[in-house]
Amino acid sequence: MAPRILLVRHGQTAWSLAGKHTGRTDIPLLDQGRHGAALVGGRLHRPPLSGLPEAEILTSPLARARDTCDIAGFGDRAKPYDALLEWDYGDYEGLTPAEIQDRQPGWLLWRDGVPGGETLADVTARADAVVDRARSADRDLLVFAHGHLLRALGARWLGLPLDFGARIRLDPTSLSVLGWAYGDPAIESWNDTGHLTDT
Repeated sequence: MAPRILLVRHGQTAWSLAGKHTGRTDIPLLDQGRHGAALVGGRLHRPPLSGLPEAEILTSPLARARDTCDIAGFGDRAKPYDALLEWDYGDYEGLTPAEIQDRQPGWLLWRDGVPGGETLADVTARADAVVDRARSADRDLLVFAHGHLLRALGARWLGLPLDFGARIRLDPTSLSVLGWAYGDPAIESWNDTGHLTDT
């Protein structure tokens, strides 16, 4: 079987709930985020995934992703991987989209980037490193990371420019799968939050 990347966005934080751009600021999970992490973990451990016993597990080093990984039941197998850090938002760290629009009307992250932070080329290179690692392996890769970085991964898995990420939103503790269709890279599922309705 050709290797896939399974993507888990970290659980809800106070900043993600408020819509603030959360790059390298190490914000903890809310109780809601911890609950979502447990639910996505239960899903990943039930058939057909059954804990992905052969998969490589990687996590962003930031606490909100690491803690999601731990609560989901993969902490003992996970390795931190700096390429999975969230976009460095530079001067726009901690701001909401509306606050950024006040400073720079018409701004779009995926087109304009951020002052004082990572460039589009920087983020593309990091996403490509994750894609290359996954494609060179003979097993699935499960990653715990962040909304914008995972959307960048989706775009680059498909061989599309980074700005495709603007069109594929991700909710906290969602599960997505990047795989193959007829030998070409494909999105098998995206932003699946069905497990969050579990009781």
